[in-house]
Amino acid sequence: MDLANADTWGSAIYFWIVPIVLGDAIFPPVPSEMVVITGGALSADGRANVFLVGILAALASWIGDLVVFQLFKRRLSHVLDRWSWGRKFHSAVHQAIAKAGRSSTYGAIIGIRFIPGGRLATTAAAGIANVSTRGFSFCAALGGTLWAVWSVGLGYATGSATRLPFWASSLIGVGVGLVIGAVIGLIVTRRRGNRSPVVEDEELDF
Repeated sequence: MDLANADTWGSAIYFWIVPIVLGDAIFPPVPSEMVVITGGALSADGRANVFLVGILAALASWIGDLVVFQLFKRRLSHVLDRWSWGRKFHSAVHQAIAKAGRSSTYGAIIGIRFIPGGRLATTAAAGIANVSTRGFSFCAALGGTLWAVWSVGLGYATGSATRLPFWASSLIGVGVGLVIGAVIGLIVTRRRGNRSPVVEDEELDF
């Protein structure tokens, strides 16, 4: 498999999007933005369908958010405590919530996914806060759609503007997205504080 070949990625990108975006809902280091932006860059090069890339990304984002939300809303996360990786996941959630802020409001569910770690933090916080399932589902769908459009559009715009190989356009798009996300995250964190909404003496009790 030639990883630098656009034809190779163009035929495989659809199969990577769903599992990677789903995985990002639970484990933020999974490079979902990179994969979706790459899909946009491939679309600009005529190697992928920009609409299909966007639809798959939005759908996977929505499903992943619902899974994490229900996990914390129904307190099923205790099941994960049986394994060391589950306890590490709990700890990572606390850190993500503390970094992204306290809010589990509908506006946060839609918007904070654009900052690093914000998607997991807000989804878990919404579940812990017992937010309405219908309201969360709608906001997660809207937020996932906006995120998909932004990520695919970023890759498409970068690829169209630079006319560089798709992988170079993807890296530029990811760099721009990280810078913008970091700026937004800095603004949000300063405005909302960085304390976790989970009680400290019940650190893993959710």
